[in-house]
Amino acid sequence: METEKLKQIALDLKAKIEAGLKEDKQEILCLPTFINPKTTGINGTAVALDLGGTNYRFARIDFENGESTFQPKNGWKRDLQEMKTDGYTEENLHEAQAEPLNDLKLENVNDIPVGYTFSYPGKSLPKSKDGSSDAKLVKWTKRVNISEMVGKEVGKSLLDYFEKEKHLKFKNIKVINDTVASLFAGLSKTDFDAHIGLIVGTGTNMAALMQTDKIEKLTAEQKEGMGVSIPINLESGNFHPRFLTIYDEMVDANSDKPGEQRFEKAISGDYLGEIFKAVYPLDEFEEKFNAESLTTMLNYPARFKDEYVASARWIYERSAQLVAASLAGLILVLKSQKPDIKSVLITAEGSLFWSEILKGKNYSEMVEEKLCCLINDFGYEDVRVEFYSLENANLIGAAIAALS
Repeated sequence: METEKLKQIALDLKAKIEAGLKEDKQEILCLPTFINPKTTGINGTAVALDLGGTNYRFARIDFENGESTFQPKNGWKRDLQEMKTDGYTEENLHEAQAEPLNDLKLENVNDIPVGYTFSYPGKSLPKSKDGSSDAKLVKWTKRVNISEMVGKEVGKSLLDYFEKEKHLKFKNIKVINDTVASLFAGLSKTDFDAHIGLIVGTGTNMAALMQTDKIEKLTAEQKEGMGVSIPINLESGNFHPRFLTIYDEMVDANSDKPGEQRFEKAISGDYLGEIFKAVYPLDEFEEKFNAESLTTMLNYPARFKDEYVASARWIYERSAQLVAASLAGLILVLKSQKPDIKSVLITAEGSLFWSEILKGKNYSEMVEEKLCCLINDFGYEDVRVEFYSLENANLIGAAIAALS
């Protein structure tokens, strides 16, 4: 995609982020998280949960002077795509989420807090008397639709299930978005002026620390005690960028929620295969055709038609370019709030973002190259951007939230 178009997309996103910081119910929701994350001196034990678009992960994490130890090593993981099936209920979900509890052999759980990475739009609630920071589910994304949970506090309902069915009453729970978890996990790298959490996997989203006095929609009471900055979950997957194609329109029209999550449908792993199939509507492809299928085409081009490989490359590269444009738009917002920013750390998670191409540039390299180009074109040549990959970032971020 031409650089000028990407610059316009970045400016559009900047304007829509600023609108979301002024008022609720905008295209970019800009959901605040009322947690002050620790960056140093983290000590204690937490149970960390991570409900993503494809997998569910769970671990006990022990911190000593900021260093983390996992039980089990690297966490417990299972595929949870079943939650996307029709008729899947809240009880089905909680039953699956409780499955690993017995394996952790937890003792004195009354003293153990829970950090819950919930990668769906949730409105963060102020801290309650027991120290919990819950979130109400705004809507489902990533093809999930457990309607009975919309509008409910996701943390409370889960802890109630643990207590009722497993007889385990934890100290409290703090619920954060997966982008916020990535953001928290990267804050230990304190030699940066600004931090961003980025997810590009099954779905996509961004989060950042925003200047408290620039978030006009918050009341004085909500800002009280939050310090100079507040973590903001943008829910940027709902951004509707310009310059989409007829293939994007076809994917959107055939989706379960037409008109919503247009940016996510254009760039994320769950939809790239759908775009490819829209290009070839008369050809037959496997039902589960996604970003991984496209990377296979790019890595083993001799196995496929030349036109297939060319289309896969265009879809893959456009996705990376659009992610770069979205990051540029967010950095423009951060610079407008705090002009002296010279360095930005982007803690990135997601199988698509870190996917590799055997011959050619990897996805992350394409994003970084285009982002630097865009930032320079906007006149910010002095801003340094670094991407950070941290194993188990979402679990670590959830545990940091629990212990903050």
